Amino acid sequence: MNLIQAIIMGLIQGLTEFLPVSSSGHLVLTSSLYKYFTHKEFVTGSSEEVVFDIVLHVGTLLAVILFFKDDIIKITKAFINACIKKDFSDPEAKLAGFILLGTVFTILVAFPLKIVSESLINLPYIVGIFIFITGCILYLGEWASEKKAVKTDKVDLKTAIIIGLAQGIASIPGISRSGSTISTGILLGLDRVACARYSFLLSLPIIIGASIFYPVLEVDIHEFLQYNWLAFAVGFVVSFISGYFCIKYFLQFLGKHSMKIFAYYCWIAGAGMFVFFKFFA
Repeated sequence: MNLIQAIIMGLIQGLTEFLPVSSSGHLVLTSSLYKYFTHKEFVTGSSEEVVFDIVLHVGTLLAVILFFKDDIIKITKAFINACIKKDFSDPEAKLAGFILLGTVFTILVAFPLKIVSESLINLPYIVGIFIFITGCILYLGEWASEKKAVKTDKVDLKTAIIIGLAQGIASIPGISRSGSTISTGILLGLDRVACARYSFLLSLPIIIGASIFYPVLEVDIHEFLQYNWLAFAVGFVVSFISGYFCIKYFLQFLGKHSMKIFAYYCWIAGAGMFVFFKFFA
């Protein structure tokens, strides 16, 4: 792992974590292309790869926390007060409850898919198929948005559960987490920007949980001490900065435009990835 690799991966993570194009799919694409052209592994050692991936996700986690800090503080206070008073009528307290509920359903889906997800890392042409499917999900969401005259910015119980399930399915490399959750919300009648806000807030518990448990379960302590921590720090900073500005401008974009352009991109990228790695690589 060198600084150039760290910058590239940090930039890809920061941008594609929030754009609906699949960060995991693009990390697989980058690693596979690097291996094809250089005959070297992009990251040496599975333990190092796990930790570096977590470091990048923590960078984007910090971006979400900083960008939505006011929302997070307000929601957290409302939820604590609701627990004390045993009164969850406050909309912000309900939202916190829905985020926790959605996280539970995400875990119920994501854990059984974990083995499948890990096996796809070395099958980039299959990941390409899932990126193509992400394009279909995005297009379907936009098609539904055009058909629905009345939209809401309020998440309810059914919406929270279904979006949580969608986030769990997005543990498959190539399926965009933000794309699947936002499109699912749109299909259920939510406003596009409200979907994005809820999607980003919903990502927090999962990223925090992965950041805590994955290193404990999968990292060899002897290898841990030998990592290139300067490269890790650079990757963290790049993913944080690019992630923060990506959230800012993506929300502005969603307020005025549809996600069809991302659907077209996913179709092209997914098809190209499938053809190249299936028939030429």
